[in-house]
Amino acid sequence: MAGPGAAGAAGEPWREEWVRSLLRDPVTGAELVDVVLPDGRAGLAPQPQADPEHPVAYPVVDGVPVLLADDAVPLR
Repeated sequence: MAGPGAAGAAGEPWREEWVRSLLRDPVTGAELVDVVLPDGRAGLAPQPQADPEHPVAYPVVDGVPVLLADDAVPLR
């Protein structure tokens, strides 16, 4: 029997609480929170931001978080 949240995470296992606890900002190691990118796509942003003047997030592409510093998207 699947645990809580398993049904919602069927297509995106990274949304499971135990997986989310392992995902970190590749630059700072900060925890990541859900955000909406400026173009409307889903993303993950570090909290706290490494540079609050230039906040960034990482896109989720085809249900997979792309946690590469070079692919970070500016939030402003």
